[in-house]
Amino acid sequence: MEPRLKPLTASTDLVLERCDLELEANGRDHHTADLCREKLVVRRGQPFWLTLHFEGRNYEAGMDSLTFCAVTGESHARTSLFSDAVYLDSDEERREYVLTQQGFIYQGSAKFIKSIPWNFGQFEDGILDICLMLLDVNPKFLRDAGRDCSRRSSPVYVGRVVSGMVNCNDDQGVLLGRWDNNYRDGISPMFWIGSVDILRRWKNDGCQRVKYGQCWVFAAVACTGERHAGCERAWNRPWLLNGIPESKAIWSVGFRLHVVELWKILEVPPSPQPRLILPSSYSQPGTYCCGPVPVRAIKVGDLSTKYDAPFVFAEVNADVVDWIRQDDGSMHKSINHSLVVGQKISTKSVGRDQREDITHTYKYPEGSAEEREAFARANHQNKLAAKEETGVAMRIRAGQGMNRGSDFDVFAHITNNTAEDHTGCLLLCARTVSYNGILGPECGTKDLLNFSLGPFSEKSIPLRILYEKYCDCLTESNLIKVRGLFVEQAANSYLLAERDIYLENPEIKIRILGEPKQNCKLVAEVSLWNPLTVPLSGCTFTVEGAGLTDEQKTVEIPDPVEAGAEVKVRVDLLPRNAGRHKLVVNFESDRLKAVKGFRNVIINTS
Repeated sequence: MEPRLKPLTASTDLVLERCDLELEANGRDHHTADLCREKLVVRRGQPFWLTLHFEGRNYEAGMDSLTFCAVTGESHARTSLFSDAVYLDSDEERREYVLTQQGFIYQGSAKFIKSIPWNFGQFEDGILDICLMLLDVNPKFLRDAGRDCSRRSSPVYVGRVVSGMVNCNDDQGVLLGRWDNNYRDGISPMFWIGSVDILRRWKNDGCQRVKYGQCWVFAAVACTGERHAGCERAWNRPWLLNGIPESKAIWSVGFRLHVVELWKILEVPPSPQPRLILPSSYSQPGTYCCGPVPVRAIKVGDLSTKYDAPFVFAEVNADVVDWIRQDDGSMHKSINHSLVVGQKISTKSVGRDQREDITHTYKYPEGSAEEREAFARANHQNKLAAKEETGVAMRIRAGQGMNRGSDFDVFAHITNNTAEDHTGCLLLCARTVSYNGILGPECGTKDLLNFSLGPFSEKSIPLRILYEKYCDCLTESNLIKVRGLFVEQAANSYLLAERDIYLENPEIKIRILGEPKQNCKLVAEVSLWNPLTVPLSGCTFTVEGAGLTDEQKTVEIPDPVEAGAEVKVRVDLLPRNAGRHKLVVNFESDRLKAVKGFRNVIINTS
């Protein structure tokens, strides 16, 4: 931005000596201080200050008249994002969901939710320019630059562009998705601990796709882009779905969706805020972009709204259908009412590291009149049908000490609430499983061919799962799916229960050595204990943290880490910014991968 002055005085013309962009004051007032080190970055719709210095004499208000022209080149004009159509009145929420550079990804299962730290890093060096470049290589801009730029005042439009550009399926997007556990020619999706490294790799390689991503990685990178837009509440929000449909149509788009939720308003405050969810995957063949769709529409079952409402509604409320193949090849269909899709929809709490359950914003309570009305509006007939009650129930219970590297028990707990005996075949099976439901080899089985349950009784049947059985086939998701099937042939009755078991990784311990002060060297001591019965080879610690390190740091361990031994390294930090930051750590080895840890670090002013 360069001011041009038109003197309208009869005396000596004013000659501009220099223009002070007041980077410090404007950065503070506009909450862009981390971006205002060398250039002016301000938020649309808010005043900012410039100071003009003249040669020879000062400006005299009664005598001089100035015309101020804001002239922007083509590239600068494209940086203007969002009009006053976006609003969030809570200062605490603005700090958390716009200004904070760290957050969490929630993984695991609905009954065991694991928080994974993530460095969004939207204010890190170069990320603003990379996010603007992301917009400038999107297909809509390449087709019609003027129309694309004019539509960037719409958060819905920008959200759809970002949703499309985080994957590379039909454009020069950031990430290539892969789900087959074969990542030798790239980087495993489980490895990433932040968006900064991913975006810098994409830019430095000439906008070539980064290998590899999966749903939560797409969502996290999209979240970084949306937080850069500035006036938007962007939540990284995994859907933790307890139950996966067998439908190939659903699987083709990746059922365990992760989304970024946007808050926007089309009127002046304090009008109600319609929330939009922006899935970071795709829902239609050939269109690798999905959403946004109002959260309220999903809750009430209004599938007529843009964009992709039926798809998103299904991801929250889909049925789980099991097909059981008989000995003669025939198939027995059973809707699995014990598995409820769309449980434990989660986000990070404001100002705290705790998880907040926000399922109620997407769904009415199960069995409520409002829920049935929403299903009726969405024409979801299966959900309106009466549930089949057999009087016999089964659920899978977890035992104690479910740590990676250990043996442990799970239990099939069966209850008979009838006055009759129930006799049949009880089959228990455990298989490793990836986060998107692809099953691996068996790692535990039990067949009870003559299982009997007396009237009004219950039994718990244990299934032992041995480390030696799952160690070579456990994926980086650390998940084992346990299924129980009780078959009463005489009554043609099939009772199925299942549960995803999450095995805990060892804890990464982080100590901060020295006094945490701005622009002063700091040392982080990072350690981990090997819980396995075999040595770990090829061990590395990767560390990053917005405001704590300028770039990602990796420390390689030259020697194997013996079973039961501790590995410890030290990493030098140089915090540039005062305040509260997160140091995020990832540990990798040949047999123990994607172990995450974090430590909050408060940096004082020097």
